[in-house]
Amino acid sequence: MLARLLVPVRGDGMGETVLAHAAALAHRHGAHIVVAHCRARPEDMMPHGIPLPAFARDTMLAQAAQLADQEEKALRARLHELAVGLDLQETDSPSGGRATVAFVEEFGTMPDVIKHNGRLADLIVVGKPDRDRNLGTNALKSGLFQTGRPVLMCPRAETATPDFGARIAVGWNGSIEAARTVALTLDLAAAAEEVTILAAGKGKPHGATPEELREYYRLRGITARIHRFEARNPGLALLDKAPEVGATLLLMGAYGQSHERETLFGGNTQSVVDKAELPVVMAH
Repeated sequence: MLARLLVPVRGDGMGETVLAHAAALAHRHGAHIVVAHCRARPEDMMPHGIPLPAFARDTMLAQAAQLADQEEKALRARLHELAVGLDLQETDSPSGGRATVAFVEEFGTMPDVIKHNGRLADLIVVGKPDRDRNLGTNALKSGLFQTGRPVLMCPRAETATPDFGARIAVGWNGSIEAARTVALTLDLAAAAEEVTILAAGKGKPHGATPEELREYYRLRGITARIHRFEARNPGLALLDKAPEVGATLLLMGAYGQSHERETLFGGNTQSVVDKAELPVVMAH
């Protein structure tokens, strides 16, 4: 069972969506949620390359610190309100077996906060990036490439569906990334009522077959069925096939090619990141 979920927040309006999905999993698994707020250092909010008199610098630093305090206070109040609405018990000393939440704040950049708190999390929960507004990309990228942990990317929906996580689709092509995702998400598969393996084409050369993955699951007490399909763009096809088989959560490997290459030229993972309307768990 999942025990610790990380929810990094950055004040971009996605906190409610992300916490709602994390809460749904926390209730299903009796897990503890750590909400980590990235707080900017006052000196990072100062204009760079512009000489300032000492009194002006001190005044601006004090104002920046005051602004950060106000932001933290408002965020804590809002998260408390959300926790009550989501039936999450607030505690810094979770004992397991009940859905709980704690709020922590750290100075630094969002990637640093995710690296520090994410490497011992069972799952990192982030919002779907908005490339047009340049929001969320660093959080997803840091979770995937800097922690070694699986990352749940949540769609822009205010609440999680009631059956979120009950029926899971697993995108399988025999790649290293797909294998890591399967191994890191066994708790999600074990807690699901139904698991479907989605397999497109022939898969990777010398990669394990869907039948071998089904046996891998069976040895761990998980029953899975196989659904094969053909597609020119497997990433977009997974987004179509997952709802067709009734899945409310998609698991898949991420960025078999480099993140930069897929961002510039497109790729299966980037197609999913850009177009997904259902929750997706990825690992690299």
